[in-house]
Amino acid sequence: MPQALENAATNLAGIGSVFSEATAAAAIPTTGPLPAGADAISADIAALLTSHGQTWQAFSRDYEWLHQRFVDLLNGSAGKYWATEIENAAQNALKTANTDSEWLVGRRMIGNGANGAAGTGQNGGAGGWLIGNGGSGAAGQNGENGGAAGFFGHGGNGGAGGLFGDGGNGEAGGSGSPGEGNSVGRSGGTGGTGGAGGAARWFGDGGTGGTGSQAGTQGVVWLAGMEATAEPEATTAMPE
Repeated sequence: MPQALENAATNLAGIGSVFSEATAAAAIPTTGPLPAGADAISADIAALLTSHGQTWQAFSRDYEWLHQRFVDLLNGSAGKYWATEIENAAQNALKTANTDSEWLVGRRMIGNGANGAAGTGQNGGAGGWLIGNGGSGAAGQNGENGGAAGFFGHGGNGGAGGLFGDGGNGEAGGSGSPGEGNSVGRSGGTGGTGGAGGAARWFGDGGTGGTGSQAGTQGVVWLAGMEATAEPEATTAMPE
């Protein structure tokens, strides 16, 4: 379909070019005819033909503008079709990758974990093991745990406790990204933040905050065949 729209736009643009060339070629003969004779009737006929020629030129300019807008509309529609098809292909590829990942390791590769359903006390779902945030745990008699984060992401918040119950524990954050290598190795990225502990209601204790993940390793030095020592940064834990 996008290719058909592009072909139609190209054909219409060609028709518009032919029309413009014909109109330009007829401009002088139709807007400035000389009288056939020196009498008044010949002069009046020449003036009438000139008026018709000028009217046609004005109409032609309006038509050319409208014709070009229609060509632009077709080209724009073709571009949107292409963008939609590319997006659909990307979504299908991600869906296939997540399906295969769930079958292999029981967890999606990319995506956020689902939140626990309200009133059920469910745990928050785990985020994708590569990229994704953990879902928040649902409130219940005891607030449930937030979902685990992926390699890049944040752990879900623990659910709030019920009237008599403790808040759930937040899960660990995702790992920090590796540092970039150059003449001096750069430090790795900061580890992901752990999920916040769930709040208790009237009677009970708030949940423990999730542990911050390991920071990324330092980058490799490229000069003189040396390597920087990989020293992970300190982890960060959320307060209780």
